[in-house]
Amino acid sequence: MAVYAAYHRDPRNKATHFVGVPLIMLAILIPLSWMRFDMAGLGITAAMVVAAAVLAYYFVLDLPLAAAMLAVLAVLIWLAELIAAGGAARGWAWFGILFVGGWTLQFVGHAFEGRRPAFFDNVLQVFVAPIFLMAEVFFALGYKPEVRKRLSSSGRKASATPSS
Repeated sequence: MAVYAAYHRDPRNKATHFVGVPLIMLAILIPLSWMRFDMAGLGITAAMVVAAAVLAYYFVLDLPLAAAMLAVLAVLIWLAELIAAGGAARGWAWFGILFVGGWTLQFVGHAFEGRRPAFFDNVLQVFVAPIFLMAEVFFALGYKPEVRKRLSSSGRKASATPSS
């Protein structure tokens, strides 16, 4: 997260990410909601499986942040399934609008930042974005000051390191 933080210091960039990242997440979950299978009598979707894998990573990083992301992902999966239930044409239209809109916001934010997105240097940073934003919410509420301090000091070091 320290590397990601180094790419996201400008408040306007963070603001665009608070909207853009969830839009992209919701967009991706729509087509994944169409891929369904039964497991022990439960209807499981690829969206649930992908969310579970990402959440497993988040739980390794930080329990409270991951628990909060569980709630966010539950809402996004619910919304994705509502949209997906409207049929393929409507679902793909929503996918396109949300995906393009979300990425447009990301790039606008990075224009404010004056720095290219972190995933250009490491594609795995796309998985860090949601939990980083959740950490920012926790920081704003006064929680996790030790994590904020570590990110702040590590982020300064990471921003001084040239990218390869």
